[in-house]
Amino acid sequence: MKLSVSMITYNHENFIAQAIESVLMQQTNFDFELVIGEDCSTDRTRAIIADYAERFPDKIRLLPREKNLGASHNFVETLQSCRGQYLALLEGDDYWTSPHKLQKQVDLLDSHPECVICFHNVKAFYQDESLPSYEYCDPDQKEVSTLDDLLVKNFIPTCSTMFRRGLFGDFPDWFHTSRMGDWPLHIFNARHGNIRYINENMGAYRLHNGGAWFAFRQNRALAFHEYIEAYNHFREYLGNEYADRISVRLSGCHYNLAMIYLECGDLTKAKVYLRKCLTQPHLRKHLSNRLLFRLLMVFYSPRLYKFLKPLRQSLPPTA
Repeated sequence: MKLSVSMITYNHENFIAQAIESVLMQQTNFDFELVIGEDCSTDRTRAIIADYAERFPDKIRLLPREKNLGASHNFVETLQSCRGQYLALLEGDDYWTSPHKLQKQVDLLDSHPECVICFHNVKAFYQDESLPSYEYCDPDQKEVSTLDDLLVKNFIPTCSTMFRRGLFGDFPDWFHTSRMGDWPLHIFNARHGNIRYINENMGAYRLHNGGAWFAFRQNRALAFHEYIEAYNHFREYLGNEYADRISVRLSGCHYNLAMIYLECGDLTKAKVYLRKCLTQPHLRKHLSNRLLFRLLMVFYSPRLYKFLKPLRQSLPPTA
């Protein structure tokens, strides 16, 4: 089989039909399947999927869990049940907007053997309309990216992802405790080739209270703690080749946490994370003496820094 769509879902009663319909509307010249891991929802999600599976038995395979596995185990077991040469991801609360999405991505992977992942832009929107929608990908998103780029940030919308099956072996144990399922998956795959971007909006990413990342968007400190955990796992997984770059990213996360706690008035925690920022291996060569002095002044002599800052700004520049 050419392609499998891997979908995980839990308590998506209000969204799951739209997700499934967006898969069924795909126009392709190849066979594909939709594999749905339903993780013991407490609402009508499973009943809705079962109805679709009965009506479209040649397209939909429902994996009804006997007990709740949790998002990461459900994600892995659903992926492992897929049979396609290529795998596309779509969670039960997101959906696709273009009927040509799958065909365009398969064509790209077929014609670019050096490419292991491809993705496209999507619209991110708030279900409660509390904030305006926005384009997920940056306007200057590169057409071809690598693992180095992916270590800076996860720029791939989950519902836009398509990749080659079987690029790596077993998922590491730490994957099942991470709240970032898609980013590590992209890291595992990107060790084996390039990432290509299709500059076209072909999906929708729904932000709502039940979404996995909604809490991180509301709590910046929680998000940076998760980034730190992820980078530590990446450093162990990737080895020495990427240690320098990962240490710099870890320092940035520690610095951001320090600033967040400083803004909250928690100087004790701010100093803890500043020390962690400054003691990361390989960081010193990326810091100028002036920036290092400024950081130490801000955190350890904030009153003196506030006094000296306007005075320093009034002085003529040095040659």
